[in-house]
Amino acid sequence: MQQREITIRTPGKEALLDITAEVQRAVSESGVNDGVCHLLALHTTAGLTINENADPSVKADILMALKKLVPDDLAYSHAEGNSPAHIKSTLTGHSLTIPIANGRLVLGTWQGVMFCEFDGPRHRKVYVHVVSTG
Repeated sequence: MQQREITIRTPGKEALLDITAEVQRAVSESGVNDGVCHLLALHTTAGLTINENADPSVKADILMALKKLVPDDLAYSHAEGNSPAHIKSTLTGHSLTIPIANGRLVLGTWQGVMFCEFDGPRHRKVYVHVVSTG
């Protein structure tokens, strides 16, 4: 079992950032050959998801659709003004569990691990917990 944090500097108010390489690095450094990798975004206005990492337009489309689902101009009660970010992070979720086989994350051909920023730019952290099952 190994635990660590990945630090991310997000570039703007909203972004989907591919963190697959950083997560794979944590798995490789753990020495776990077969197991699971648990990820947790340590923030209430950010999230995690797995989606296509080959075509950047997919990220743009996801952000566009989330803006339409959760508009900025509703009469939100939260005084900080970032209620849309809290709602979007709830929709994407804060955690992922990914199998590990032969020391590699088990992901489909076009899949990547995405950090979802909804209230940036900020310094963010993702907690990585790698557990052996073999």
